[in-house]
Amino acid sequence: MIEIRNLSLAFLTLIILFLPIYFITPSNSESSVRLKEIDIQNLEPTLGVEGGTIRKNLSSDAKTLNPVMAQETSSTAIVSPLFNGLTRTNLKTLLPEPDLAESWEKNEDGTVWRFYLRNVRWSDGTPLTSDDVVFTYNSIYYNDSIPSSSKDVLTVEGKSFKVKKIDDRTVEFTLPKPFAVFLNALSQPILPKHKLERAVAEGKFPSTWTVNTDPSEIVGTGPYRIVKYQLGQYVLYEKNPYYWEKDAKEQKLPYMKEVRAQIVKDPDVSLIKFLSGEADFYSVRPSDLGKLSQQAKRGDFTIYNLGATPSTLFIVFNQNPNAPIPQYKRKWFENKIFRQAISHAVDREGIVSMVYNGLATPIYTAVTPANRRLYDENYYLKYEYNLKKAKRMLLSIGFREERDGFLYDKDGNKLSFNLITNAGNKERESIGNIIKEDLKKIGIEVNFQGLDFNNLVSKLMSNYDYDAVIIGLTGSMDPYFGQNVWLSSGQMHMWNPKQKRPATEWEERIDSFFNQAAVELDQQRRDILYREAFRIIGEYQPMIFIVAPQELIVVRNKLKNVFPTVWGWYKDEYLFVP
Repeated sequence: MIEIRNLSLAFLTLIILFLPIYFITPSNSESSVRLKEIDIQNLEPTLGVEGGTIRKNLSSDAKTLNPVMAQETSSTAIVSPLFNGLTRTNLKTLLPEPDLAESWEKNEDGTVWRFYLRNVRWSDGTPLTSDDVVFTYNSIYYNDSIPSSSKDVLTVEGKSFKVKKIDDRTVEFTLPKPFAVFLNALSQPILPKHKLERAVAEGKFPSTWTVNTDPSEIVGTGPYRIVKYQLGQYVLYEKNPYYWEKDAKEQKLPYMKEVRAQIVKDPDVSLIKFLSGEADFYSVRPSDLGKLSQQAKRGDFTIYNLGATPSTLFIVFNQNPNAPIPQYKRKWFENKIFRQAISHAVDREGIVSMVYNGLATPIYTAVTPANRRLYDENYYLKYEYNLKKAKRMLLSIGFREERDGFLYDKDGNKLSFNLITNAGNKERESIGNIIKEDLKKIGIEVNFQGLDFNNLVSKLMSNYDYDAVIIGLTGSMDPYFGQNVWLSSGQMHMWNPKQKRPATEWEERIDSFFNQAAVELDQQRRDILYREAFRIIGEYQPMIFIVAPQELIVVRNKLKNVFPTVWGWYKDEYLFVP
């Protein structure tokens, strides 16, 4: 998914409730602030009490309330508490566990699976049945007329699962081949047939459940349901009275009665609202540490450092042949040496120091220290900061320097491009300005601009009207769930999406490695395949990766059962206020 960082409760629930596919998110003295770390391996939630309200801030309005159509965290942060999949990920073991399916069994070679559903009701009281599961997969996820990133990760070598009803509480999946992460894949949300069947039949599903939909029409099985959504102001949730999960004393979960989420687009205002007591937790920027550390004792809150995240920040140049940009620009962007030259002009170490106060890691491909199986800083090609080398590389592919100090291509086109990012994100705005000034030193004119996040996402994913963008991806526990980005056919193949066949030989090789890894059951061999794919991505630089930030969050001490991790909050339904 496209990412704008906002570590809210809804966003934290996202990894648990949704298939973890990719979505489109101080001074030296401040870095010495003592930050608390959590080892959830030694923790379990205590029994709590029902009641109370969680208050949080959201950084943007949603683009849609339809979980299948959501491709950015501005949407998923709002809809994620409303839905469940057949499975979910246990954040302590990082293994799949039952959710809507209470148990399952498989044949000997792992190609036929039967899932047995819990006795669950939708948030409007209607019973969940196997018809809902079959409808969700066959009529929505595998519907060619519904564009969805989900389909990219619900196939094996391009082939769909066969999903059929056995009885009202039993569903059978038949796979074309054994599939390494099949159980993880089934955390994709199940949707209500009785609410959406007509919209699918009439071809209106992609425009169903918009931000203007009456919240009572949006029916899920998750721990909360939306009561009111006032655009630009707030979202109010209440506890789903039909949610299935209970604690050891048979108290219904979640403990919290309601969640009130304010829409606060300016991160500085969001910080002020936390400090004034209007929010119970806040995603911390490195520049916030000084102010927060001064008030931590008086404010009765704790700052947690969750460590290295799977999230990546990068520049991507538009190579889409259908994009409304000049052909000569696309020709620049398609040149491997051009992209490598720009990568050499990015001062990653300086950005880590100046923008993140050391709380980030320079990266050169899509692997971060959080991906422990794949991360090896000596395996992937590095691009040292070297402006002279960057300029020599540009001159080697036909650019020439004119008297005005700028570079021009052989047809006389000035090497100039527009660079955009989401307005209000201080880190990305600072990075954009640093890159702009460095590129100017080697003869490149950069017109840098911040845009409203949802407008930015539209340019990136809908009309493709951009030259280059600084944006982030949330990452995932297993590379397979990034197929919507890395496969050439992927909905979010950032630089040139939804290719009918690979546009380049190197993209075809990446496709091959990902397809082989999907059916490889030996974990070590899978890792070798993924490492090779990410090595190619690092070499060709279709996305110029900059940093992987560390995750910081501040939480009021009145909240109990607080177990945040970089993958989400462990057992967040157990949060309570005594």
